[in-house]
Amino acid sequence: MEQTWDPDAYAKNARFVTDLGEEVLELLDARAGERILDLGCGDGVLTRRIVDRGCTVVGIDSSREFVRSARLLGLEVKEMDASAMDFVREFDAVFSNAALHWIKNANAVIRRVAGALRPKGRFIAEMGGRGNVKTIHSALIEELDALGYKGQRCEPWYLPTAEEYGAHLYEAGFEVRSIKLFARPTRLPGDMMEWLRTFSGSFTAVLSRSEEREEYLKRVRERVRPHLCDATGHWIADYVRLRFEAHLKR
Repeated sequence: MEQTWDPDAYAKNARFVTDLGEEVLELLDARAGERILDLGCGDGVLTRRIVDRGCTVVGIDSSREFVRSARLLGLEVKEMDASAMDFVREFDAVFSNAALHWIKNANAVIRRVAGALRPKGRFIAEMGGRGNVKTIHSALIEELDALGYKGQRCEPWYLPTAEEYGAHLYEAGFEVRSIKLFARPTRLPGDMMEWLRTFSGSFTAVLSRSEEREEYLKRVRERVRPHLCDATGHWIADYVRLRFEAHLKR
C-alpha cells in the first residue's frame, strides 16, 4: 500500500520539510559545474536551489504527480524508483532530503547510489530516523488495530539508528564522514489533521470509504492531542532526523 502525493496539499501542509532542508543543502556544499542527483526530489523546490548554484541536476521521484510538478519549474526530473535506478558513474554527488525513510530496502538504494557516483563522490542526505514521529506513528497503528486491521502491516517507513545506517553505507563502500540522529520537534503550519491527510496514506488505504478514513484520522488526532498540541493550540510533530555525509572510498 503506497503513499500517494498531492503537490498542492504538500505545498500547503508540508513546505516546512523543504524549508528545514536548508541545513543539509549547506552540507552538500554544491559547487558550480558539478553534476548532482537529487534522490526523491518531490516537487523540486530544493532541486531548483541546487540548480541556481550553477550545477547540472537530475531529480528522480517515484511519484508521477511530484514529477509533473517539478518539471513545471524547468527541472530535469525522471519518474523512477531509487532502489532500481541504473545510473553508472555519472554524478559528483547524490543529495536527498526527507525521502530515504520512504524506501524500506536501504541496502538496494545505497548500492545504487554508489553505482551512480563518480570515484570519491559524496552522498549527502537527511531522512527520518529511529523514533521519528513516534507518538503519531504509534497512534496510527493502534487505531487501525482497534478497527480490526493489522496496523503494523501498513508501516511505510524505514527509520534506522545512526549505527544501522552507517553500517549499510560502509558495506556499500562509503567512508562515513559524519552521521547523527537528532530530535527536531517541529511546529506544524496548521492542524494535525492536515499532516495526517498528507502523510498517512499507507495507513488509510486499508479503509474503503472516505468517511471511514476521516473518522479514523480524527481518532488518531484526538489520541495524540495531549502530547503534541500545546496550550496555545499549536501542534508540534515529534520529528527525529538522521543526517549524514559519506564519500566513496575509491
